[in-house]
Amino acid sequence: MIYPISAFLETSSTGGGWITILMLVVLIGFFYFFIMRPQKKQEREIKDMRDNLVVGDEITTIGGIIGKIISIKDETCMIETGKDKTRMRILKSAVRCVDVPDEAARAAAAAQKAAEEEKAAAERAAKEAELAAKRAEEGKKGKRKKKEALAAPAETPDAAKTPADAPAEKEGGETSVEAEKENPASSSESDN
Repeated sequence: MIYPISAFLETSSTGGGWITILMLVVLIGFFYFFIMRPQKKQEREIKDMRDNLVVGDEITTIGGIIGKIISIKDETCMIETGKDKTRMRILKSAVRCVDVPDEAARAAAAAQKAAEEEKAAAERAAKEAELAAKRAEEGKKGKRKKKEALAAPAETPDAAKTPADAPAEKEGGETSVEAEKENPASSSESDN
């Protein structure tokens, strides 16, 4: 019983572990490319078929009922079956396939979809034009403000000073700032 475990440990320590890992990767790749991808592709095709159902299509349900679609809502369809025109409401997910597509209805649906897309594109273009006009108006306002600022007379540095802004001069032409630099102790005493 211990022999197979010790044999496995010996082979894995001599490089046999890499072969095992490689085989596992190949097996996972095989399952992905030959089983999972085709299944996802088939599910996507079925979803597209169910999303593109139109009134007038002849369908077959998962249960084998054959009928013609007379109305479609969000997730349900109303179908007519048989000679007596029995109506049944079914889920779209119960549709297995479209037997006879109604080409006229498909063409009308495609035209309606194209018209909706064209209308949405026109709305987007109108919004973009409105936004561009708004930006242009804001740009003109900004240019006017710049022109006004440039047209205003430039003030000279001496004229811009007011008596309150000018530093107080002490005896000998010194300003209070210069006096503080020379004698910081006297300025702190005057603050107290």
